[in-house]
Amino acid sequence: MPAVLALQFRVLAALVLRETRATFGSSQIGYLWAIITPAASTVLLVIIFTAIGRHAPFGASLALFFATGILTLEFFNRLSRTLMTAFDANRALLSYPPIKETDVLFARAILVAFTYILIMGIFFSGLVALGLAGLPAHPLELMEAIGTTFLLGFGMGATNAVIFSMWESWRQVEKIATRPLFIVSAIFYVPSYLPPQVIDWLKWNPVLHTVEWMRNGYYANYDSRVLDKFYVLSVAVCLIFIGLQGERLTRRRRSGG
Repeated sequence: MPAVLALQFRVLAALVLRETRATFGSSQIGYLWAIITPAASTVLLVIIFTAIGRHAPFGASLALFFATGILTLEFFNRLSRTLMTAFDANRALLSYPPIKETDVLFARAILVAFTYILIMGIFFSGLVALGLAGLPAHPLELMEAIGTTFLLGFGMGATNAVIFSMWESWRQVEKIATRPLFIVSAIFYVPSYLPPQVIDWLKWNPVLHTVEWMRNGYYANYDSRVLDKFYVLSVAVCLIFIGLQGERLTRRRRSGG
C-alpha cells in the first residue's frame, strides 16, 4: 500500500507540473498574469462603481465586498471550465498505465486551487495593507467556504468533463447556461435584504451559498439568512459522485473499447 500511494503521489506531482507548464508556459510571467487577471477585474469593478457613487452594500469597503463575491465565483468557474477539457487535452498521456483519467482531473483541480488560494491571499492582504479591510473575523469559516467552493467546482468540472467527452457542443451550452451566475450569485448585493419571493428562487443557486459563506467568514456580523451549508455541500457531493461515476461508466467509450 505505501508503494501504491507513493506512485500515485509521483503521478499527481508530475501531472501538476505538466499542467503548470502547459497553462502558464515556462516563464514566471505566465503565472503572474494568471494571478493579476482576476484581481484586475475586481479592481475595475470597484473603480466603476466608485465613480458612479455606489457604496458597499455591506461594510465600509466596496473592494472587500466585491472581492468576496467575484473571486469566489471565478474560482468556481475556473474549476468547472478547466476540468471540462481535461480528458481531451491529456488523451496521449492516458495511454500510460499508471495514469488514470481521474488523475488528470485531480491534477488540474490542484493547480487551479493553489492558484486561486494564492490570488485570494494576495488580494485580501493587499486590501488589509491599504486599510480597505480588516483581518477575517472567522478564519476557520472562511477556509470552510473556500474548501466548499473547491468541492462544488470540482464536482461541476468532473461532470462537465464527462458530458464534454460525449458531446463537444456542451462547451458552448455550458457557457450560456452559467452566464447568469454573475447576476444571481450575490456579487453586487446582499441577498438577505431582498424580498422573500426573490430569495426563494435565488437560494437554488449553490454558488450563491458559497459567496454567502465567504462573507460570513470574513465579516464579523454578516449573519446571512440565505446561507444553507448542508444544501451546498449536498450539491457538491452529488456532483462529485455524478462526475466520478460518470467517468467510470463512460471510460471504455472514450478509449474506443
